[in-house]
Amino acid sequence: MSRIAFLGTPGAAVPTLQTLVENHDVAVVITQPDRPRGRSGSPSPPPVKVEALRLGLTVEQPGSADELGRALAEVGSLDLAVVVAYGRLLRPETLAVPLHGMLNVHFSLLPRWRGAAPVARALLAGDPMTGVTLIELDEGLDTGPVLTAQAIDIEPYETAGELTTRLAHLGARLIGDALPAYLGGQLAPVPQSDEGMTYAAKIEPSDRPLHVEGPSLEAVNRVRALSPEPGATLAIDEERIQVLDARPSEFSPGTGLWAGHIGNLVAGFGDGGVELTEIKPPGRNPMTGAAWLRGRNRENGKLS
Repeated sequence: MSRIAFLGTPGAAVPTLQTLVENHDVAVVITQPDRPRGRSGSPSPPPVKVEALRLGLTVEQPGSADELGRALAEVGSLDLAVVVAYGRLLRPETLAVPLHGMLNVHFSLLPRWRGAAPVARALLAGDPMTGVTLIELDEGLDTGPVLTAQAIDIEPYETAGELTTRLAHLGARLIGDALPAYLGGQLAPVPQSDEGMTYAAKIEPSDRPLHVEGPSLEAVNRVRALSPEPGATLAIDEERIQVLDARPSEFSPGTGLWAGHIGNLVAGFGDGGVELTEIKPPGRNPMTGAAWLRGRNRENGKLS
């Protein structure tokens, strides 16, 4: 049985960890330190840590590149390491610790969308398809040679959360199928081309606002790309509202305006309307746009 280290942090990395545990000796799980979450600001463990402890695995949470190197070295001999959305670039000396190097499960069809936010950037760009690529990690940013890849169509109005879940399970299946052949020397990686390369920069606060002067489809894609977190935002009556789900609408109240239309909340963009099907007002739980509109009508003395 192969002795493997696993490096990952978010929930999207959990399916691959679960697959590895079924057929390999996972000697250590390395994940990011606990971070403050929610209104309380209390430290919360990353999903990979929670699952690893449930599985009875050893967990390390190094806070620096030096600590990461020591954590891997102290495990002893390793056949391989598998990385899924760990959240830190790895030094060359760290990549060389396992006998067969490190493999990365990346949620795009490389070389398109190398970088931190491939799912969100694919949706923002309106890509019709994406996929998962297994690569050998090298010193570059998602530039290593490719073992295998599989494409999937992006469903209409699919959000980043929904698409990431599908890709996470696809990646787990791919790594489970590929590892025996790779470790046995029957699966040789192929150098990755730079042709068609795009960079998936991490999502910044400046990516969140919806631009009412722009196309309605662009607004819908932005909502999809940022849902469920951190959420696209739109100012309505001086409130900065998170928009978690949206659809094109045949009705438009006019650029920069919002209105109720047959009981639904619709905002106007440059070339038409967008129905805000799910929103999260400040300090409140997510709700449908229609429910928010009914509450606003009641506050204003209008019939719901």
